[in-house]
Amino acid sequence: MAKQKTVYFCRNCGYESPKWLGKCPSCSEWNTFSEEIVRKEPASSGWSPAGLVSSGPKLRKLDEIQFENQARMPVADPELNRVLGGGLVPASFVLLGGEPGIGKSTLLLQEALAIPGRKVLYVSGEESAQQIKMRADRLGLHNPDCYVLSETELGQIMVFAMDLQPDIMILDSIQTVYTGKLEGSPGSVSQVRECAGAILRFSKESGICTFIIGHITKDGSIAGPKLLEHMVDTVLMFEGERQQHFRILRTVKNRFGSSNELGIYEMQGEGLRPVENPSEILLSHRGEPLSGVAIATMLEGNRPLMIEIQSLVTLSGYSTPQRSSNGFDGKRLSMLLAVLEKRGGFRLGNQDVFLNIAGGLKVEDPALDLAACISVISSLENRIIPADVCFAAEVGLGGEVRAVGRIENRIAEAERLGFRKIYVSKQNLAKLRPSKAGIEIIGVSKLEDLVISLFAKQA
Repeated sequence: MAKQKTVYFCRNCGYESPKWLGKCPSCSEWNTFSEEIVRKEPASSGWSPAGLVSSGPKLRKLDEIQFENQARMPVADPELNRVLGGGLVPASFVLLGGEPGIGKSTLLLQEALAIPGRKVLYVSGEESAQQIKMRADRLGLHNPDCYVLSETELGQIMVFAMDLQPDIMILDSIQTVYTGKLEGSPGSVSQVRECAGAILRFSKESGICTFIIGHITKDGSIAGPKLLEHMVDTVLMFEGERQQHFRILRTVKNRFGSSNELGIYEMQGEGLRPVENPSEILLSHRGEPLSGVAIATMLEGNRPLMIEIQSLVTLSGYSTPQRSSNGFDGKRLSMLLAVLEKRGGFRLGNQDVFLNIAGGLKVEDPALDLAACISVISSLENRIIPADVCFAAEVGLGGEVRAVGRIENRIAEAERLGFRKIYVSKQNLAKLRPSKAGIEIIGVSKLEDLVISLFAKQA
C-alpha cells in the first residue's frame, strides 16, 4: 500500500520542506509555502513509456557520440518561425505563457490546423472536443491530420500519444493535468512538477515536439514552480492589451536560437494574423504635426523596428510632480529627466512628465534614450519634431550621446520607411562605411548639439 506524508512546497521555486517555513531558503521569498499530501508509490509501480526506455549504457564518451544534424520543422506562421529561431527542433519542449483570454489557445490551435502533412495531437483539459471544433470552424482552417483529445489524466494522455505517435503535441494547459501518483489537486506545485517532468521525458525519448500552455500569476510570471521554466527548452510569452488588436509573442528563453526575438500579431474575428511589417503599424498616422512625438529605431533580436515615443510635459498641480511611463522603464525615465535638468538646463522639477510607447510595446533597448529625451524637450518647449526625422543613440549621465550596436540595420530600416534624416552618435558615424544611402546620417556628441541642430530653424 502506498505511504502518504505531508510536505510543504514553495509556490515560487518548488523547494520542498518537511515543515512550514516563513522564508524559502532557496529563493528567499516570504509566505510562499503551501501544504500538500504526497503519496509515495512503490519503486516498481508508476507509469513508464513502453518501448521508449533505453536498455543500453547511459555513460558514454563525448567523442564517441554520433551527432545527426536534424533539420528544423518549419511552421506555417512566419512570426512563430522567427521567435523559435527558424522552426521547431525535433523533441523540443516549448512553454507558452500569457494572461487569460489573450489568445494562447487560439494561437496554438491555429498553428495545429495550418501545418500540412504533419500529424498533430491537440490535448485540452479546459475545453470539450465540441468547443474546440467550434473555434476551428471560426478560424476557417482544416487539417485532416489534427487529432483532438479532451483529457486531464496524465496516464491516459500518454497512452493516446504513444498509440498515435504525432509529430507535434499541444497540451492546454499544464495546470489542468494531474497524475494519480500524487494526492495534490491539478495545478498544485507537486502536480505541475511531476506532470511536466513526465511529459519532458516522453518528448525527448519519442522525438515529439511538445507545446504546453501555462497560466501566469498576477505579477506576470508563469504559475507553478520556477523549475518549470528551467525544464523546458523554450519559453514564449504572449502579451498585449485586451482593448487593443495587437498581440506580441516574445521569446524569454530559447536553447536553440536567440532569446530576444519578437513576433507581432493582429487579433481579428478569424483568428490571429501575423503582421509582416510592424514598423508601419507601430507608427501612428497623425493628421497634423504635434509636439512631444519622436521616432526611434530599436532592435528586438534580429528585427529592427521603428516605434513612436509620445511625451506630455505639463505644469504640476502638486508638490511632488508625477513621473509616469507606459512601455518604458520608469527608473530609466527618471534618470534621463535628471540628465536633462542637470546637463541640459531644462527645468523639469515642477513639471509632470508622461511618456508612452505607441502600440503597447514594452521596450528595453538603450537606443531609445535619445528619442525619449528629445520627445520630452519637444513637449516642454512646444516645438515640433519633423516627421521625417528619427533617432538611434544612448544617452549617458554626462549628457553625452553614446554609440549603439548594429547601427547599419537601424539605418536601413529607417531608409526603407522613407525617413530622410537619422541622428546617431558620432562614434557610430565614424565607424560607418561610406555608402550611397538615401538618408542623411547626422552624428552628435552631446544633447545640446542635437537641440541646436533640430530646433535652430524654429527659434
